[in-house]
Amino acid sequence: MPRSRATSDPAIQTVSLPEPLPLRRMIGPGVIAVGIGMAAGEIILWPYLTAIGGLGLLWLAFCTLAVQFVINMEIERYTLATGQTVVAGFSRWWKGWGIIICLAGAFQYVWPGWATSGSTVFTYLAGWGDPVWITIVTLVAVGLLLTLSKVVYTTVERVETLKVALTLFFLLVVVVFVISLTTWGDAAKATVTEFGQIPDGITFTLILSAIGAAGAGGVHNLVLSNWIRDKRYGMGAHVPRLVSPITGREEAAGADRYLFPADEENLSRWRVWWKRANTEHLVTFVAVCFVTISIMSLLAYETLFGRDDLKNDTSFLRIEAGILADQVGGWLKLLFLAVAAVSLWAAAMGLLDIIGRVASDFLRRNYLTGSARWTEPRIYLTVVWAEITLGSAILLAGFTQPLGLLIVSTCAASVVTLLYSILLVRLNVRDLPPAIRMRGWRLGGMLAAIGFYGFFAIAMVVTQLQKL
Repeated sequence: MPRSRATSDPAIQTVSLPEPLPLRRMIGPGVIAVGIGMAAGEIILWPYLTAIGGLGLLWLAFCTLAVQFVINMEIERYTLATGQTVVAGFSRWWKGWGIIICLAGAFQYVWPGWATSGSTVFTYLAGWGDPVWITIVTLVAVGLLLTLSKVVYTTVERVETLKVALTLFFLLVVVVFVISLTTWGDAAKATVTEFGQIPDGITFTLILSAIGAAGAGGVHNLVLSNWIRDKRYGMGAHVPRLVSPITGREEAAGADRYLFPADEENLSRWRVWWKRANTEHLVTFVAVCFVTISIMSLLAYETLFGRDDLKNDTSFLRIEAGILADQVGGWLKLLFLAVAAVSLWAAAMGLLDIIGRVASDFLRRNYLTGSARWTEPRIYLTVVWAEITLGSAILLAGFTQPLGLLIVSTCAASVVTLLYSILLVRLNVRDLPPAIRMRGWRLGGMLAAIGFYGFFAIAMVVTQLQKL
């Protein structure tokens, strides 16, 4: 019987799969993913769509989360089985894939929409300040925090965990004090009766942006590879973690792939790893995103739907905060704006980490393998500070509209997700051993994901061309 490409590759090192971690110790990558993702989509884009179009698009948010779960677990599958990131896996076929993804990620995150949105919300809270300079100071502070972190993953995990906890507390408060039973009923009815429909006034550009910001999107999803590797999932335990070149000693590596023997002992461990990884992601990512999008959209519907004074910018958050103050009290206005600002700033930190990880992993393994100077941590920090510099230059050049910046970034995220979803199918079908490769409903789910993102990307392009 012929061997698969994965088992016949001489560059692969065969080692046993480590014993599975307890589920409680696996909690982390999904928290970071939802912590970073719980920002533009959940706080701005989906509530904005609800404020102008009602609850008729909630079905699309839920479909997006289901599709992303399938995509994210295929990203985790490859790294769990090999210790190598999926971008490195794509680059083994053609280095151009890594270049395209890194450039796409740089384009997606160089627009400082998250940080600018956070700064704008902060000015609503404080009543003073220039969002441009607040954003620049915030980006520099985030860069210093990442630079001085002994283990970068640990710092990012702690920040995003705190953010998620604060956000969930706020959601509990608004469920108790603000959202009425009538609104819950309207949401349930709209999700069922308006499934597949698009409300009037909602463009395909806004839709593509919203699905790119529901949960995660674009390069955001891909960096799950790096996070689960640093969390010691599966074969990632054989790969050193990414640390600061200033405060740490250990250097991330992983030019080689690993493979475990396909015997019953290792396959039994694999099944436990795979089950627990799925559980971790369902509980920490999908469930939290589902709750957050739902409640923030219901809050926007309760307070804003039907108003004719909403503008095409983030000022609807200030109006929403004022209504919360009138209905419940000034303390809820302060809590709402504080949680929004902190959430958006924490997302900005995570997004800088994302592009730094993806770019440094690719460049080190493909072009700078033998360099003693350009270690992965040094490349990582160079990319992070380059993004901070470019983002600050964009703001100083006059591109300061938060919602516009977010729409550019999140539309790019949807297109990138479409590209790598196609590559993932090939990677996890052809480059993994038969016993652990993608098949069955997971393969069907990936094909559905390609169709999902492809449809909305094409629809957006067609509608834009019709306006010419």
